Amino acid sequence: MQASATQSVPVVVLTGGIASGKTSVSDQLAELGTPVIDTDRIARDVVAPGTEGLKALIQAFGTGIQMADGALDRKALGRLVFADDAARRRLEAILHPLIERNTRQQINSLDSVPYCLVVVPLLVETGLFPDADLVVTVDVPEETQRQRLKSRDGLSDETISQMLKAQASRDQRLARADIVLTNTGSQQELRRKTARLHEDLIHHFRTKARPD
Repeated sequence: MQASATQSVPVVVLTGGIASGKTSVSDQLAELGTPVIDTDRIARDVVAPGTEGLKALIQAFGTGIQMADGALDRKALGRLVFADDAARRRLEAILHPLIERNTRQQINSLDSVPYCLVVVPLLVETGLFPDADLVVTVDVPEETQRQRLKSRDGLSDETISQMLKAQASRDQRLARADIVLTNTGSQQELRRKTARLHEDLIHHFRTKARPD
């Protein structure tokens, strides 16, 4: 994949299913000096009180999605779009352009770094950033996801099944990946793999930048 000509630095997108270890990987890469842009955080920022994003959501879904303090009532919005495909598409049509625009603004504010990391948990589902230089998928088997969700969050089997069903399949995430980071071992092993990934990415982009 080729990066957009307007991007100031190479862009590596990090994705993976729920409980795969994306946060551990992105946190370590941040510790190693990589600029990290988290689209989940941006998704909250673009609908903060007073933003155009929140105004657009209220216009589309009504004042019932706004709490007394002016903040977005995410549970109320979730109830509206959970089982309504048309409502979900309307929500995505509002949010996705705002998230992508904000993310690209942050990317273009960077300079003189080997690459930046953009964390996009629902990359396959949203279709965002098709022009990323590389996509790294943190991969674990579904059974590992289930075990982690149960021990970490105390969720029921039914709730876990619903959460997994709402996301892209493992095969779909792997098909989107340029690099697969398998996370079935210990945290120490993941840290070693992430450090090696960081070195490989720096080497890749430095080599790519050299003139022929």
